Amino acid sequence: MNLSAPKNVTWIIAVVVGLLGFLSNFVAIPVIGGFSFWLLFIGFALLAVATFVDGL
Repeated sequence: MNLSAPKNVTWIIAVVVGLLGFLSNFVAIPVIGGFSFWLLFIGFALLAVATFVDGL
């Protein structure tokens, strides 16, 4: 199994999405408040996929 570091853009997008999910769990954000778990999950999944897929 070959693992590679994700590109900077992918990493930044995943961290921003994950932080939005984390923060919306504690702070009332009207638009994304109901999706806090899924935003956190998508951010983590994007990081995991980018580690396995070369060039992402």
